Amino acid sequence: MAQLTPAIFVLNAASLETAQRIQSALPGARIFGLETRVIGADVAIANFGDALRDAYREDRPIIALCAAGILIRALAPLLQSKLAEPPVLAIAEDGSAVVPLLGATRGVNTLARTIGEALATRPAITTTGELRFGINLFNPPPGYQLLNAPAAKSFVSELLSGRPVQIDGDAPWLEFSGLTVDPSARLRIRIVDAPAEAGPDELVYLYRPVAGRLAVIGLGPGDAATRTPEVTAELRAATDILGYQTYVDMAGPFRPDQRLHPSDNRQELQRARAALDLAASGRRVVLVSSGDPGIFAMAAAVMEALAAEDNPAWRQLDLAILPGISAAMATAARAGAPLGHDFAVLSLSDNLKSWDIIEQRLAAAAGADFVLALYNPISKARPHQLDRALEILRRFREPGTPVIVGRDIGRPAETLSILTLGELTSAAVDSRSTLIIGSSRTRRLHATGRDWVFTPRSYD
Repeated sequence: MAQLTPAIFVLNAASLETAQRIQSALPGARIFGLETRVIGADVAIANFGDALRDAYREDRPIIALCAAGILIRALAPLLQSKLAEPPVLAIAEDGSAVVPLLGATRGVNTLARTIGEALATRPAITTTGELRFGINLFNPPPGYQLLNAPAAKSFVSELLSGRPVQIDGDAPWLEFSGLTVDPSARLRIRIVDAPAEAGPDELVYLYRPVAGRLAVIGLGPGDAATRTPEVTAELRAATDILGYQTYVDMAGPFRPDQRLHPSDNRQELQRARAALDLAASGRRVVLVSSGDPGIFAMAAAVMEALAAEDNPAWRQLDLAILPGISAAMATAARAGAPLGHDFAVLSLSDNLKSWDIIEQRLAAAAGADFVLALYNPISKARPHQLDRALEILRRFREPGTPVIVGRDIGRPAETLSILTLGELTSAAVDSRSTLIIGSSRTRRLHATGRDWVFTPRSYD
């Protein structure tokens, strides 16, 4: 049964900020606020209990920022079957508690984990089978349908008593569970490709491959705290994670059932094709980039692969590009507001374009008085090119122009230096650095006990 998008209910203005944080992690969710107390909700409601019951009857997941008792009393008259109820969660107004109440068979715990990550709160999951085995047999992953759900309660009770189970068919989601598997066990989980009758002592799942999904994501600078909740949720839902080894490591930790496919940093097109092939096979795939995937990263590689090959399986995929905080944004934020006016972003790497083009663009952007954010400024294979780039910049900028050198911003080895164009040398920069070169209007400021850099918004 397909579920509608979630409804987030708030009773007072103090809860609205928490509701908005939850909404950012749940695309399509709407905030319902009591009209006499909440300003800024998506939908104003006159009666809290009536609105809750309406959402329940619509089979809409309910996330309510209120005491659990309020929810229980409001919905009690409607409760009938645990197999039919939508997910219902109570959330503390400050986000300190995430309590799944109803809908264990409809994915409430998965929803609770998504909300918990958005709020940096561990959800209070109490479903015994899921805690013991790490899976929910009532709520299998996409593509699997439990055909004899009424038998699942007694079946799970036997598993919880310690009985083993045999697994007949392809079910990767069960491979790393805590189930005790024995080929001769009386209990059996059977995977079929057409509707079938269930025998005694067995659960039967119908498997029909679902359309694959490829999400190209940006991890931001590297710290999990700077990822968007949308990216975090995508990583958790993935079956396969692809990327440059360093970025795959940054994206963890992962579950044992998630498959990792690290590769060399220069294999972008091969990696993009591999991700498309995996997704076309019905997998839920994440392709990781640091920073933002659309800035000198894997989103363009995926689009290039799609454009180069007329592959029907690739073109029917569920494809998403999920943004992240870019290196330029992260470095700028550490230094103040150097990108406060018009700016240009250039890569000094000539792996995919000629150095002549880089020089032309660098001169044009410098001559137009843009603030410049420079990626890939230097490497062992290109030790001389940054010096040449600085020669070009110094034709257009004064020696006192503020310069920011950010290295490993957002990671444990982070360093930030603020100096001038006249002081900058290639020795101060390495391949893990991002440079921001100020315009003629960029200024340094000493305030709050430290130096800042900003570019005024006005040219008056």
